[in-house]
Amino acid sequence: MVITVKTKNFVEELRGKTTEELANDLVAAKKELFNLRFKNATNQLNNTAEIKKVRKNIARIQTVITQKQNNL
Repeated sequence: MVITVKTKNFVEELRGKTTEELANDLVAAKKELFNLRFKNATNQLNNTAEIKKVRKNIARIQTVITQKQNNL
């Protein structure tokens, strides 16, 4: 598995945020995923790889939230 510099920067940025900010990011990412799935269902989505990227970002956000909760 290759982790790109972009991914490392994204995770480091997430770790610098508060739990409340992470929760807001999570809600926004889930809304984005819903919109992408809707566009895909109506054949308006050109790049279906975006769905996978957003799903992975949601997982990253949830992982950081869990790590923060366990460290308290």
